[in-house]
Amino acid sequence: MPSELENAMESMIMVFHRYASRGGNPLTLSRKELKELMEAELSGFLKSQKDPAAVDKIMKDLDTNRDGQVDFEEFVSLVVGLSIACEQCYKMHMKKAGCKK
Repeated sequence: MPSELENAMESMIMVFHRYASRGGNPLTLSRKELKELMEAELSGFLKSQKDPAAVDKIMKDLDTNRDGQVDFEEFVSLVVGLSIACEQCYKMHMKKAGCKK
């Protein structure tokens, strides 16, 4: 039986490929596919962005090999970055609530 972390990793892989398979290359996300993924799967994050060009900027930052696509490895850096930011917010919340480790 898979662990909670293994299930989370599987979910991340499945979400990436669900959106990547909508267009040309089923192993990468186009700008359009990345936007669709973010609107559906990261809507809270996307709504908090005041910049209407946020997806374009994220695409540019993620596309480290500059091929105009985001592969899984590049996508993982987005998930990691957002996870780190969320964990930092969690720690601040716990500190304010008086929880100590």
